[in-house]
Amino acid sequence: MTRPSRPPLQVLLSLAAPLLVLLGVIGLLQREGTDRWQAVPAILVGSGLVIHAVVGRRRRRHQLLVALRNSRFEED
Repeated sequence: MTRPSRPPLQVLLSLAAPLLVLLGVIGLLQREGTDRWQAVPAILVGSGLVIHAVVGRRRRRHQLLVALRNSRFEED
């Protein structure tokens, strides 16, 4: 079974949150003193987006599993 190919824009958007975290970490490493705090929002927002995507994906998979189980029991 092959997956349908994604449009290039969708691929770039899926990489946006991890790249935002990476950019924040790089900015944090390059800055010194109180300027380091400027990189923290990028890390927090990127991490929040990644966590939100993971939780949403798990919830959708669980709902699909429940729906499949219910449909299997309805057939019996």
